Formats: sequence, structure tokens, C-alpha cells
Amino acid sequence: MTMAPYVDDPEEVRHLFAGLRNLLAEANREFSLNMKELSMGMSSDFECAIEEGATMVRIGTAIFGERS
Repeated sequence: MTMAPYVDDPEEVRHLFAGLRNLLAEANREFSLNMKELSMGMSSDFECAIEEGATMVRIGTAIFGERS
């Protein structure tokens, strides 16, 4: 699971999502695992996270709005 820092442009954190995807692949290879879940991305960057392989995203703000 990863939560990228908040930025105005999600492309600025794409490399973090790609890095976690690569880390998952490396762990699967090295330890003969078959893990598939990648929890990454929030309301402000979930589209980018999905493009990089996210299987779970946290989109509470998109559903419930900003916290008061």
C-alpha cells in the first residue's frame, strides 16, 4: 500500500506508483510469490494509480467530499 504526497498534477507522483508495481513484481520473482493486490491511489490521483496497476484505491473524498 502506498499513499503518494498530495500534488496538483498526479503525473508528478506516477513514478511512485510505478515503483511500487515494480517492487511487487520483484518480490514475487525473488520469493516465488503470486501477490496481485496493489493498494495505491486516492481521490486526487486514483486514475494515474490505476494506469500503473492499482487494484484498490481510496476515494473517500470523491464520494463524501472534503472534510470539515
